[in-house]
Amino acid sequence: MAGCCHDDHCRSEKLPDSRQWRRALWIALAINAAMFLAEVAVGVAAGSASLQADAIDFLGDAANYAISLGVAGMALNWRARAALLKGWSLGFLGATVLLSTVWHAYAGTLPKAETMGAVGVLALFANGGVALMLYRFRASEANMRAVWICSRNDAIGNLAVLAAALGVFGSGSAWPDLIVAAIMAMLAVRGGWQIVEHARSELRQQSAIALDATFQA
Repeated sequence: MAGCCHDDHCRSEKLPDSRQWRRALWIALAINAAMFLAEVAVGVAAGSASLQADAIDFLGDAANYAISLGVAGMALNWRARAALLKGWSLGFLGATVLLSTVWHAYAGTLPKAETMGAVGVLALFANGGVALMLYRFRASEANMRAVWICSRNDAIGNLAVLAAALGVFGSGSAWPDLIVAAIMAMLAVRGGWQIVEHARSELRQQSAIALDATFQA
């Protein structure tokens, strides 16, 4: 799995400064909550499946940041369990986006390309800033890595929304918007799987350590 660290030597048990971590999460939470409200309203008004998909993603990330704030400073096994919850929720959101895309394809709505482009640029700046802010935490334990993966996927998704806007504008068809929404859904499912696998690995490692300590006692 690209970008995942499976070597015990490249996993550090020493966490970054908790104050810096919490401050970064609060900023990310505020940005994602604000962008969700903006994108869900504009996405519905513009009839864009990809914007609505991105709005759902913002909502999921805001909830994930709130969970991360709740478990910051807890034991590794609790942080790994929180990462499991985030991984499964990301996969669920991906499935929701796929259902929404199918509905838009059936309804035959044509999104407003200009609105998609404007909101896509705003969302790219928001997610790009959050991803850069969280970049330093990307190689930490599963919970922090989960936050980084979500932020990275969001920035990639915003580039895809901009591409969809150009496609809709150039072709006069809704298919670029629908295709991008489906790709974003698959990206969410893949990101969720990465998070779940990493968290499971950490939980197995902690179980092995606890079992070894029991036998030695």
